[in-house]
Amino acid sequence: MRIRLFMPLLVVLVGVSFAPNASAQMTRDIKIISSAGARALVDACSAWAAKNKQTVAIAVLDWGGNLIESHAMEGAAANAIDTALLKAKSALRWRRPTSETNKMVRSGENLAPTFMNDFPQPGALPIVVNGQVIGAMGVSSGQGEQCAQAAIEALFKGQATSAAR
Repeated sequence: MRIRLFMPLLVVLVGVSFAPNASAQMTRDIKIISSAGARALVDACSAWAAKNKQTVAIAVLDWGGNLIESHAMEGAAANAIDTALLKAKSALRWRRPTSETNKMVRSGENLAPTFMNDFPQPGALPIVVNGQVIGAMGVSSGQGEQCAQAAIEALFKGQATSAAR
């Protein structure tokens, strides 16, 4: 008889002890690049390229790898947008400048990018805000990483970096 009286109390105590912690964070806030922000990055990179007598194509991806904005300057090669997109995807996946990924592959330190269909060629940077990768910017030709870095600095004014480490 006593067991029947205490069983519901025992069930409630066990249930409460195994319930998820109410203070645990179940969601998080993320920053995203807006369409206007992506367009501003492309414009800033194009301006840098024109100033430095470069002809480039540019691709800007969001944190999930979706293409937000792309642009090819007059005179860019026919495959330039594809090249910029592949570079941006590689920078996003590896969360580092593609020049660093290129060095890892060339030294034999990590060959995974070559068989994961990445394009570890210099010219793309991840865009990192408050330690969070919010996207990537790939530039097809010329001094791609310098062009992307100039655009990131112009738009984010020191609030973003190009490395997730």
